[in-house]
Amino acid sequence: MNIKICIAEDNYFLGKAIEEKLSFFEDISHKFTAENGAELIGKLEENHNIDVVLMDIQMPKMDGIKATEILKSKYPQIKVIMLTISDDDNCIFKAIKAGANGYLLKEINAEKLYKSILEVLNGGAPMSPGIALKTLNLLRNPKPLKTTKEISEENIKLSKRETEILEQLSKGLKYNAIADNLIISPSTVRKHIENIYKKLQVHNKMEAVIKAQQHKLI
Repeated sequence: MNIKICIAEDNYFLGKAIEEKLSFFEDISHKFTAENGAELIGKLEENHNIDVVLMDIQMPKMDGIKATEILKSKYPQIKVIMLTISDDDNCIFKAIKAGANGYLLKEINAEKLYKSILEVLNGGAPMSPGIALKTLNLLRNPKPLKTTKEISEENIKLSKRETEILEQLSKGLKYNAIADNLIISPSTVRKHIENIYKKLQVHNKMEAVIKAQQHKLI
């Protein structure tokens, strides 16, 4: 069996990390990576002989949810697994509504990713455990979805120093390098980052940078 996979991911390094996870399995054939939803749809128009798309959500030009909607209307046979850092209720709900067949977090290891691909091809709906729980809660207690306007109006205030640290994080710098650049100690940087996570309600650097960019904080 040769399983044909393509990846939609705008971050070059994350795309390569996913490719590397897939490279352990001889029956997986990685056909191409698209940098955004629009590029993915364009490439599928040239060749839609694909079994599974691993789809990021937050991408420029066209996000993964819109791309899933278009893909599912044109090529319903192609399975779509959202592979994202976002466990936001809004994203989960919209992805499922758009026709996603599975929803996994990017931290998933190679073995679990492979099993999830096999599961989706066998008619299953693989989900990271935390996502499955959130999905059940969404079904039990449906909440009104926030509009983009409401999201952008969420009142998040960062100090000047926190903004500086976020900008450094967005460049991929480590704590020690940030400390050197801002002439403060690494432990001070760590404390500021903890405060940033609390204010933005995120759990890691990547989520912090993405949310800060969405709210035009950096």
